[in-house]
Amino acid sequence: MAGVGRIRLYLEKKVGAIPRNLFLLVGLLLSCTIYSQKIVSKVVVEGNKKTKDAALLKLIRVQPGMAVDSVKMEEDVSRLKRLPSIAHAYFEVRDTNVKDSYEIKYGVEENFTIIPFANIFTSNDDEFAFRVGLQEFNFLGRNMTLGAFFQYDVFSSFGANLRAPFLFSKTFGLSVAYQNLTTQEPVFLDNGTADYRYNNESIEVLGLLNFGSRHQVEAGLNFFTEDYDFLFGATDPNVPQDLVVDKLLFKFIYNYDGIKYYYHYLEGFKSVLNMQYVISNNDALPDFWIGFNDFSYYHRIGPRGNWASRLRLGLASNIETPFAPFAVDNNLNIRGVGNTIDRGTAAIVLNTEYRHTLMDKDWFVLQSNVFIDGGTWRNPGGDFGDFGQSQNLRVYPGVGLRFIHKRIFNAIFRIDYGVGVTQDATRGVVFGIGQYF
Repeated sequence: MAGVGRIRLYLEKKVGAIPRNLFLLVGLLLSCTIYSQKIVSKVVVEGNKKTKDAALLKLIRVQPGMAVDSVKMEEDVSRLKRLPSIAHAYFEVRDTNVKDSYEIKYGVEENFTIIPFANIFTSNDDEFAFRVGLQEFNFLGRNMTLGAFFQYDVFSSFGANLRAPFLFSKTFGLSVAYQNLTTQEPVFLDNGTADYRYNNESIEVLGLLNFGSRHQVEAGLNFFTEDYDFLFGATDPNVPQDLVVDKLLFKFIYNYDGIKYYYHYLEGFKSVLNMQYVISNNDALPDFWIGFNDFSYYHRIGPRGNWASRLRLGLASNIETPFAPFAVDNNLNIRGVGNTIDRGTAAIVLNTEYRHTLMDKDWFVLQSNVFIDGGTWRNPGGDFGDFGQSQNLRVYPGVGLRFIHKRIFNAIFRIDYGVGVTQDATRGVVFGIGQYF
């Protein structure tokens, strides 16, 4: 503290006497500032078996030679927790026995990442559909996702995808996907409903940009062909019974993830904006744009409760077409409503539920939930007054269970039963892998 004493004598000559206690306090603060400049000598990761050290160190901001910064380390931990390969992460500051030199350890608990998945949908109209597949969320130990699926929804479908968010650097990656989807789709005409065999074959390439620990942008192209074949039902001379259209889709997605993750418990806010513009080579299905934003909010209630809500606001070109882009569907937005029972050119959907942990063991969690799903749509060619029409409004409360494995990524088997309370209501069971939202 001799240097501090000299500073005191100098100041007293300039400004007069300074109370000793005040100056000791100032000196202590100066000393803390001076001696708190601890330097990172080494950064290590521990606990990972499958994930490559280099794949994790690549994403960590704290580097040797930097000052020890707890804020940056917390951000690193938050980013590691968002990786599909990591179930939990933390940091430790270790003394190296060298003055002002410290080693930073990032400890991780890995997920099992080769995951089969299944979604099953039923309703009281005896509808039945399912999708099964297999995904590896830590391909080659580098947090790449490789997956494939098979779907049966009256007809068979399949697809595959590769997603490598850190392929080129810690901020830039690539996603490639192929799908060949075939379903039986209702088309709503003025004089009734027609059913079409609908096929969509597509190839999609997206660039992935990660900036900061919470922001991600995806942008790219999707080349696809739509094939409509009339099966049965009402007909309209202005609506073709057979139609093949080649299309080009420009896609932009902005994802803000402000969620704090602690195993299956979530706290915070998330927003996903999805904008698309589609160019068509056929006037029967003209060019159009579509955009929607999912706002999600999660709040911890006590040690075992989690309140979760998602609001979707969607808007598209208001073209008077039976092939409108927003669908009312079990798997997408309202549990129990059935498989694609209506379509619209704008949508407002709110899903809210309370999740309560009934059992929490070392690796297994049993969780219950009580939910309300509600939504309304604008009819193709209609106006925003359609949102208030009773025939466009669906409200489905329900209950469900979650069977969760804490060491396997997204290993949440869910069962939900929804019952409609609005006009022309149905009821149904929805099975799936992962939380509904």
